[in-house]
Amino acid sequence: MSKNLNIMLAGFGGQGILFAGKIIAQAGMIDGREISWLPSYGPEMRGGTANCSVCLSDEPIGSPLVTAPDALIAMNLPSYERFIADVVPGGVVIVDSTMVGTCTMRGDIEYYTVPATQLAEDNGLKGLANVILVGKLLAATGFATRESCEKAIDKSVPAKHADLAEPNKRALAIGQAWTASEC
Repeated sequence: MSKNLNIMLAGFGGQGILFAGKIIAQAGMIDGREISWLPSYGPEMRGGTANCSVCLSDEPIGSPLVTAPDALIAMNLPSYERFIADVVPGGVVIVDSTMVGTCTMRGDIEYYTVPATQLAEDNGLKGLANVILVGKLLAATGFATRESCEKAIDKSVPAKHADLAEPNKRALAIGQAWTASEC
């Protein structure tokens, strides 16, 4: 967990990209790490492009901008195609295979494909594919502890939607447990 990680999360507006990034950043903060969270989205918001850079470090962070991610979560094909070439060799790529479909794989990075949108629907967690992918990132990189991620969910879910904390924790667990991986 002490490894510094530069993470890019990308998808369409409305897929929960910024919320997923917030969970990762909040978990890092709970674990006492230096963090940055930088959202970016197109002017059209829902349905447009959305991405989020998250840096987790044991030292002060010089720039919140992630141009060479150690990890990429791609929730749709345009995002995958936009950022895959930027992932550093040895990096981790997590793809929502329900939305991305078949993707060209690089031989120098670790791939995890998760049918997150389908898993969310099958488990009564519609709209939580983003958190399922965060769970897979947790399993693949150990960026934080499970307990820190659950506390981060509690802190990130608005008080008026406190009833959504438990479904988010279930989604995290589903992603963390997902083992099949093919592209």
